Amino acid sequence: MSTIDQTSGVTPPTRPRLDAPILLGAVAAFCVYLSMFAFRKPFAAAAYDDVAGWSAAIDFKVVLVIAQVAGYALAKMIGIKLIAELDGRRRAAAILGLIGASWAALVLFAVAPLWLKILALFLNGMPLGLIWGLVFSYMEGRRTSELLNAILCASFIVSSGLVKSVAVWLMTSFSVSEWWMPAATGVLFMPLLVGSTLLLARMPPPDAADVAARTLRGPMFADERRAFLRRYGPGLAMLVGGYVLFTALRDFRDNFAAELWRELGYQGVSGVFTASELPVAAITLLALASLMTVRNNARALAAMHLIIGGGAALIGASTLAFQAGLLSPIGWMIASGAGLYLAYTPFNAMLFDRLIAAARQPGTAGFLIYVADAAGYVGSIALLLFRNLFTGDLPWLTFFERGALVTSVGGVVLTGISAVYFARRVRAAAHGATSA
Repeated sequence: MSTIDQTSGVTPPTRPRLDAPILLGAVAAFCVYLSMFAFRKPFAAAAYDDVAGWSAAIDFKVVLVIAQVAGYALAKMIGIKLIAELDGRRRAAAILGLIGASWAALVLFAVAPLWLKILALFLNGMPLGLIWGLVFSYMEGRRTSELLNAILCASFIVSSGLVKSVAVWLMTSFSVSEWWMPAATGVLFMPLLVGSTLLLARMPPPDAADVAARTLRGPMFADERRAFLRRYGPGLAMLVGGYVLFTALRDFRDNFAAELWRELGYQGVSGVFTASELPVAAITLLALASLMTVRNNARALAAMHLIIGGGAALIGASTLAFQAGLLSPIGWMIASGAGLYLAYTPFNAMLFDRLIAAARQPGTAGFLIYVADAAGYVGSIALLLFRNLFTGDLPWLTFFERGALVTSVGGVVLTGISAVYFARRVRAAAHGATSA
């Protein structure tokens, strides 16, 4: 039976190296996931106000967001099994096929009657929910995984703002309608998607030194998944609880960035989406990539808890500073965004990659990522429904500020409990090894 190994990774056979094929693979992964966002997020740049024929109590755009997130969340649930049991073959073809299906749904969104547009965004979200696991599978289980995954994770920080800037540009400069704009944005990114996917497929697998340092990665079947959850369930429950908060807030900020910037006085300024996210990506990239230098997996796991908790605290502190007039709107969006992504990003790659390595149990971090994601996106839907059914009269900005404060407090508490839990498991494993 596996236990967390305090010493794993202390003395791998060789120091981490970044060979050109590995670095090119990371850049390709960045471009693939950036391109994916061009098929997922452009619609969020439009307001979809006063839609003819829509008379429901919930805003039409909110319904669209819920529909897409529901498809995305369903894919995450399916991915718990599919990604965990992934054998690594035909991943590139799967990436292109799934994103191609999502683009077909965007064409349906453009031409379909109103009620079918909602279904179209549900169908758009489903295939995209599996892309992260496919791309991440190229990155995990390496001595350089922190740097590679930081590069990959920077893609979803930068890309959402970038594709929304492109979407606004298409609508304002070329008069592309808000219905055709999502599909048109996807077309612009298709060459980058195809080229980077083919390059990613050429990325060499982890070598023997990677396996020695980070444990063999491979399919994780039902019995293995259940055993892992039984062994580390309490700590994982705390982590997933915090991740639900971070995902719900991050998704709200992402999907309603246009509304937030409008209430902050930046309506129609397309460049603000990208300008506010570039510093966030840089801060997150540097903080997480630095963990590559921590060769002890248990210490790296503790450091990630510290980063997550610090990010959660920064969300709250920056929001209070903004409310007190100590931060400008852009300064607050950058600072709160940095805190949010410092807390959110480790769950998508480094945290569970190191946990698998520390546990010394062959498997895939993708399984744990999809468990967390499935819960996180259900939380995102719940937050949207709560906002529209119970606090619909609140301005978008006010709701986001309150959500940021709740997320900050809850995130710090849950991360702190998880840190204590896993620290004790590490000490218990070390004591057992000494006694033996």
